[in-house]
Amino acid sequence: MIIGTRGSKLALWQASYIAGQLKDKANIDSDLKIIKTKGDKILDVALAKVGDKGLFVKEIENELLAGNIDIAVHSMKDLPTEIPEGLIIAASSPREDCRDAMVSMEYEKLEDLPEGSVIGSSSLRRRAQVLARRPDLVAKDI
Repeated sequence: MIIGTRGSKLALWQASYIAGQLKDKANIDSDLKIIKTKGDKILDVALAKVGDKGLFVKEIENELLAGNIDIAVHSMKDLPTEIPEGLIIAASSPREDCRDAMVSMEYEKLEDLPEGSVIGSSSLRRRAQVLARRPDLVAKDI
């Protein structure tokens, strides 16, 4: 079985985990095929500004539809709300720890930051989550 995946450390870990599960549970051998996506190639613009859906999945979906891979492994957060005709979400692995980390030279917790402090994240979702919890902070794209 050929598993299509992105080449990031997280994507490779996720695909390797699924490959291990396939081997352990169904005795299915698999190989990983790394596929570079549009999102992987955009390095000079904030991805939220690109505004394209499926930045990290479209090329992998195309490989799946073309029959060049047997399955694809994605982070659920990268999937658009509509999946191309002919594809399904066939399985979902148990959720792992989804907490993010705050890195600060001075403060230990988000609650410790003074009003007006600036939080930087490349994720629109994470910035929204921070502001939902602490609307007195400033969230900037990095």
